[in-house]
Parts: sequence; C-alpha cells; structure tokens
Amino acid sequence: MLLADLVLIIHFLYVLFVVGSLPVIWLGAWLKLTFVRNPWFRYLHLAAILFVVIESLLGVVCPLTLWENTLRQIETNNSFIQQWLHKIMFYTVPESLFTIVYVLFAGLVAATFKWVPPNKSQKT
Repeated sequence: MLLADLVLIIHFLYVLFVVGSLPVIWLGAWLKLTFVRNPWFRYLHLAAILFVVIESLLGVVCPLTLWENTLRQIETNNSFIQQWLHKIMFYTVPESLFTIVYVLFAGLVAATFKWVPPNKSQKT
C-alpha cells in the first residue's frame, strides 16, 4: 500500500503543478516576479497539460492512475492518503467533460504565453 500511496502523491503533485502553475504565473506577472517568465518552467508547464490533453483525446488512461490501480488490487483497505487525495482528485462525470476542460485549460496556458511571455534570454 505504501508504494500505491507514493504513486498517488506523485500524481497529486503533477495535478497541483498543472493546475496551480497557471494562477502562480498570473499572480507572479502581476507582482513582477521573474521566475514566472523562466522558459524551462513555462515550457514544462505547457508540456504537462498537453500530455493530459493528448491522453484524454486519445482515450488513454493516465499511466499514474493505471499504476496506482494495479498496485491497489493487492490491497483491500484504504489508507488515509488514498481516501483524501482521491476525494480531491477524482470526480464522477462523463469523460467528454474532462476532455473539454483539459482542452480549454490548455488553451489558457497557451494564451498565457502571449499575455506573460517567457523571457527568451533567461536560460535557467
């Protein structure tokens, strides 16, 4: 169960990075924080949401979800971590709704490149 919880925590951190980075970029631009214009950060963020969009459009289940589910087939009881992170991350709605949300969110991330462009001279 510990390994499955670790996979779930990594998955949660990935989701937090994808979702949380956009408001951080906007707020950071407003506060004139330079790290929000870091090309590595920005392109990694864009790649992370595009990966989710491509998975969704192709109807592929997230590899982290598959890995966690495979690990949990052995276990019978829910851990504290599993119980609460699953309540935060997983919802019962049609897959098509998720795909629409992912595509719209990716559009916002891409548009943010115009509104808050990365600093091309910044290497790290």
